Amino acid sequence: MATIHLAQQSEADELLGRSPLAALVGMLLDQQVPMEWAFSGPYTIAQRMGSDDLDAAAIAAYDPDAFAEVLKEKPAVHRYPGNMAKRVQVLCQYLVDEYGGDASAVWRDVADGKELLARLKALPGFGEQKAKIFLALLGKQFDVQPEGWREAAGAYGEKGSFRSAADITGPESLAKVRAHKQEMKRAAKAEKGG
Repeated sequence: MATIHLAQQSEADELLGRSPLAALVGMLLDQQVPMEWAFSGPYTIAQRMGSDDLDAAAIAAYDPDAFAEVLKEKPAVHRYPGNMAKRVQVLCQYLVDEYGGDASAVWRDVADGKELLARLKALPGFGEQKAKIFLALLGKQFDVQPEGWREAAGAYGEKGSFRSAADITGPESLAKVRAHKQEMKRAAKAEKGG
């Protein structure tokens, strides 16, 4: 079991460290909200469903309106709980259809980093950047390191970088990742002339 500090909340981080599905769902939720909020989402969802883990088949089969309510309940799991509820269910249905509901099967037995990146990019809700960040997270914190994983993760795979969720191991690294993201936003804004 990996020791994770993405949610900055012990119970949520413990779930992320032992549950491949929770880690995938946390990554899916990691957009347009603070990272800690996104990565504490899987724990909140599990608690509200009366469980200590997420189950892809159970989530996929859940009534969509009722599942949206699970995410909407205060405090909401995400800024856009209805939309993210749909995305989580689509991801879980894909995992059921393609991997028998076993999230870790996405990365188990891959030949190399390229194959892993391709599998991650095939996940609903995972574009190129999200797939590379998650690949880097798997390599850096979950010891999933097929040959060529750093190259496949691109800049996110670099040793000693503070670019993304893959690099967060505590409050200090979280602050460094936030600073990097702010700098990237400033640079992008300056480039646009704004």
